[in-house]
Amino acid sequence: MQKGIISINELSSAEIRRIIETASDIKRNPGRYSERLKSRVLLLLFQKTSTRTRIAFELGMKRLGGSAIVMDWDKSNFSISPLRYEAHYVGRMVDVILARLLRNEDIVEFAHTARVPLINGCCNMYHPSQALADLMTVYEKKGGFNTTLAYVGVQNNVANSLFYASMKVGLHLIFVTPQKDVVPDDFGSLSQDSDTFEETLDLQYAVSKAEFLYTDTWINMEEFSRVGRDPQQDKKIKKLLAYQINRELISNRDVYIMHDMPLHPGLEIDDYAINCERSLIFMQAENRMYTGQALLLYLLNAL
Repeated sequence: MQKGIISINELSSAEIRRIIETASDIKRNPGRYSERLKSRVLLLLFQKTSTRTRIAFELGMKRLGGSAIVMDWDKSNFSISPLRYEAHYVGRMVDVILARLLRNEDIVEFAHTARVPLINGCCNMYHPSQALADLMTVYEKKGGFNTTLAYVGVQNNVANSLFYASMKVGLHLIFVTPQKDVVPDDFGSLSQDSDTFEETLDLQYAVSKAEFLYTDTWINMEEFSRVGRDPQQDKKIKKLLAYQINRELISNRDVYIMHDMPLHPGLEIDDYAINCERSLIFMQAENRMYTGQALLLYLLNAL
């Protein structure tokens, strides 16, 4: 199997730093990289909806001189044939693949079958390309990772990737996660052994310690249509409202605001926090493209 990225934990600290430094250079000097992936082809396969992942990688690949094929899982034969056979075929036709699938098990099978580098574009367990953009955003503001970030809300795929990424680069991370939707098997042992990670349910404490305050959606995108109609979802939202990032929480705090989008004002965040002068949300979203480009260059040995 070629190198790929199912979880960001597969990258070393040095590799992560090199990707982020390259992404920063691409952002400053895009012309240097405009032909790096000439004649290379990226397949983007989506079983889940996408805005930022699609734009970041489709546009990013084209700006590196390559091309991209965008495929909807439900409108292709991936939906009616065993994954291993479709994956084997597409791996013979393209140079690199990004797959945004519902189940981590399918990402793993895809990576082992396709025989070309595969990027996990988001699954139920991990979102590694998002974590790279998160780190780049911190790096741009601080020039490194000697700082503290508090992640608030639900432990999910985004939080899991941020957890691994933070440990790799030495970023101090605080989890304020009263709701745990999905937790990696090694989370308990790694978190206990880490001197750069802590957990608390005291939101005020976390905000007082952090320079960066990060939240994500409370509801999985596949389940969002059930909000207001599902008693379990409504119970979850009621439980989490005390952890909303809002004007009252941050108006007198010198803290940067992060969110990976899509945004749901009135749930995990309010409009004040989204639009305040210390919001990095749209910079963070833009950085998805530069880190995506750097990741493609790394996987295709074109750094």
